[in-house]
Amino acid sequence: MNRLIVISTLIFLAACNNPSAPDKRTDSLALRNSIPGSRVLTADSAIAKMHVQPGYSVQLVASEPLVAAPVALSFDEKGRIWAVEMMDYMPDTSGTGEDAPSGRIVILSDTNADGRMDRNKVFLDSLVLPRAICLIEDGILVAEPPKLWYYTIKDDKPVHKTLVDSDYAAGGNVEHQPNGLFRAMDNWIYNAKSAKRYKKAGNRWLIERTHFRGQWGISRDEYGRLYYNNNSENLLGDYFLPGLGATNPHQRNVAGFNEHIVPDNRVFPVRPTTGVNRGYQQGILDDSLRLREFTAACGPVIFNSAMFGEKNRGHAFIAEPAGNLIKEDILEPGAPATNNGQGTTSATAATSGFITKGKEAYEKKEFLASEDERFRPVNLYTGPDGALYIVDMYRGIIQHKTYLTTYLKNEIKQRALTKPLNCGRIYKVVPTSAGSPLRLPSFTDDPAHWVDLLQDPNGWTRDKAQQLLVDHKALRTAPSLRRLLTRPNATIPSIHALWTLEGIGALQPSDLLPLIKGTDPALRTQALTALPSIINPNNYRQFLPAINDIIAAKDTQCIPYIAFITPSIQKLDPRLAHDILIRLTTQYPNNIYIADAIISNLYNKEEGFYKEALAINPDTTLTINRQLKKVLSDIARTGSATSFKQLAITYPKGASIFQSLCQTCHGPDGNGIRSLGPPLNTSNWVLGDKNRLIPIVLYGLTGPVKVAGKLYKAPEVSGDMPGIGSNKEFSNEDIAQTLNFIRNAWTNKVKKTDKIIPEDIGAIREKFNDRQKPFTMEELR
Repeated sequence: MNRLIVISTLIFLAACNNPSAPDKRTDSLALRNSIPGSRVLTADSAIAKMHVQPGYSVQLVASEPLVAAPVALSFDEKGRIWAVEMMDYMPDTSGTGEDAPSGRIVILSDTNADGRMDRNKVFLDSLVLPRAICLIEDGILVAEPPKLWYYTIKDDKPVHKTLVDSDYAAGGNVEHQPNGLFRAMDNWIYNAKSAKRYKKAGNRWLIERTHFRGQWGISRDEYGRLYYNNNSENLLGDYFLPGLGATNPHQRNVAGFNEHIVPDNRVFPVRPTTGVNRGYQQGILDDSLRLREFTAACGPVIFNSAMFGEKNRGHAFIAEPAGNLIKEDILEPGAPATNNGQGTTSATAATSGFITKGKEAYEKKEFLASEDERFRPVNLYTGPDGALYIVDMYRGIIQHKTYLTTYLKNEIKQRALTKPLNCGRIYKVVPTSAGSPLRLPSFTDDPAHWVDLLQDPNGWTRDKAQQLLVDHKALRTAPSLRRLLTRPNATIPSIHALWTLEGIGALQPSDLLPLIKGTDPALRTQALTALPSIINPNNYRQFLPAINDIIAAKDTQCIPYIAFITPSIQKLDPRLAHDILIRLTTQYPNNIYIADAIISNLYNKEEGFYKEALAINPDTTLTINRQLKKVLSDIARTGSATSFKQLAITYPKGASIFQSLCQTCHGPDGNGIRSLGPPLNTSNWVLGDKNRLIPIVLYGLTGPVKVAGKLYKAPEVSGDMPGIGSNKEFSNEDIAQTLNFIRNAWTNKVKKTDKIIPEDIGAIREKFNDRQKPFTMEELR
C-alpha cells in the first residue's frame, strides 16, 4: 500500500469512530482501497459511462480542443454558443498560477448543421477567471472579477470596452463571487451570489439593489420567477416576481424570496465518490462510499421546453459535479392553470396560490449519473433546439483551494486528478425518439416575425424573441404586441408581450388596467409588477379603483403585489401610500407575505409604523408586529460604517480575509445570510472563549449551532462550515487578525486583554494536531 493510500486510510479511520460496526468499517476500507485511478476518457467514451433515464439519450455538442474548461454559456439567435472558459481554475491543489490570464470567451459554430459544433472562434482572451456573460443589444457583458465589462461587438470581435461595475465581484473567492448575468422576463439582468441587478438604458447602465440569491447559477420559470441554490441545497427560489420587495435595506429577509422549493437534498451517485472535500467525515458518504447529500449543487435550470413532453415542462434540473450527476425535480408552482398558447395547459401551472413546492422526480436514482469521476456538470441550459444542455468542465479538481482539506488533497494525488486542464465538454440530452439533428428556430431580420415567436412552445425561443425586440427597440411592433397581450387563453405569450412593450418603452396605462381588472391572476400580478415602470403624477389615480377592488375582494394572491408596488405610489402621494399600508396591516396582521411586503416600504420609518401597528392591535404575537420588531432589532445590531473602516485599518489582513471568505456566508453586516450562515454579530461563539472560536475557524463546524439563544440548523443555514486551517495561504497572524476583526466589528466588542495573538492559533493547532474532521457544538462545549 503506497503512502498516499495510507494517509487517506488513516484519515478515514480517525473519522469512523463507531466501534459497534467494525465489519462494516472494514468493508468500507476495502472498497475505498479498491477504487481505481481516474482515467481521462474521450467524449464518446464518457457518454458510454453515463446512466440516463430510459427514453433519453446524451449527444455530444462540443469537446476539446474546440472548448476547454467551460463554466457558462449563452446562445445567440444563430444558434451559436458563446462559451466562458475558466482555464486557470485550480491548476493544482495549491491553486498555483490561478491568476494567469488564460481565460477566454469563444464562439462555437455548427457549420454543417449536424447538431455538433465544428468550429471555434476566440472572441476574447487573456482573461483571469471569467465567470459569466450576457449577450445584449450590440454587445456582451463579461464578468472578470472584480469588474463587469460591456464589449461592443462588430464582426464577432470586441471593438469597444465599457466599465459597467467596478465592484461586480468585489471580495469573495472563486466559489463565492457573483455570476449568472441572467436576462429575466422583466428586462433586468440578475445574478447568483449577488444583491445587484443591471439594465441597459441607452448608453447608461442602471444598477439597483435586489434580493441576494444563491451561489452558482440562476434560472426562471415561465412566469418569470427566479430559481437558484447553494452548494448544499437542492433548489431555492422566489414565490414572487424578481423586481419586488428589495426596497428596504434594513429588512434582512422578505417572505416569499429565498424560499426552499425542494427541501430534499439526497443524491444517488452510481459510483463511489470518495473524492469529496469531507469524504472522511461520518455521514457524508454511505456504506458504499457514495455521497449522501448535495455538496456542490449548482447551475439549476427550469426546463421551459416541450422537448421532453408537456408533463415535464417546467421541471428543474440541478447539477452536482462532486457527485457526477444531474438531478431532476418536479415543481408544483403556485399559479392558476393557464393555457400556454399552444392549446394545452402548461404543467408549470399546478396549484392555487403563489407558493411553489417540488419533489425529486425519481425514487433513489437520478436523471443522469456518470461512472466517470471527471464528469463535472457545472451549468445547465434550455437550448435553441429545445434540448437540455450540459456544461461539463471535465476535470479532476473541482474544489477551490480556499476550503480544500488535506483528505481531498490526498484523494486527488492518489488518483492523479490534477491533470489535464484543457478538457471540456458540452452535451445535450434529448428524447431517444427525437430526430437528428434537431430543428433550430429561424430568426429572420423582420421584427414582426419575432412577435410571432413569442408564441413558440420552446421557452428559449420566446425569450430570445423578446430580447431581440427589446434590444432593437422595435416600436413598430407595438400594435401586434397589444393584440397578443389581449389574446384569449394565451397567458404565457401575453406575459411576454407585456414585458416586451415595457422593454421597448411602449407600455401604456390602457394596456395594464384591463389586466389588473381581469380574471387571470397570473396576468393581474404581472400587470401590477409592471405598473411602477409607467406610473407618474398624471396617471396614478386611474389605477386606484382597481387596487381598491382587489383589496376589497380579499384577493390574497394579488395583495402582496399591491404592498410591494406601494413605494412607487409613495413617491407621488405619501399619504395615500400610508393609508394603503395601514389598511393592509389592519386586514392581514397574520399574513407573513403581506406583512413583509408592507415592511419593504418602511425604510427608516419602521419605528413609527411599529407604534401605529401596536395602536391598531397591541398583540405583540401578531405577525406584522413580530416582523417589525425583528427589523428594529436588526437595525440596533448594525454597527457604523465609520468604525468598520477604522477596524480595517487596524486589522488589514483580517478585513481582507473577512471580505473574501467570511462575508460570503455570514453577510457583510455580520448578521448572517439565509440558507448559508448564522450571525457573527453578537454571536456568543465569536465573543466568548477564544479557545472555542479558534478551532471552528481552523477545522470547521458541522451540525446545528445555537447562536444568541437561537438554534440554527439546515435548511435555515448550511449544515457545515469549512475550516481554513489546512490552507497554507493563511498564517497564524492572518487568522488571528481575522478573529480580532470579527470580534470587534459591528456591535461586537471584546476587551483588549482578550485579543487573539498568533501564538493562540499555534497552540490550538498543536492541541488538535492531525485533526481533520470539523467540530460539533457539543464537542466545543
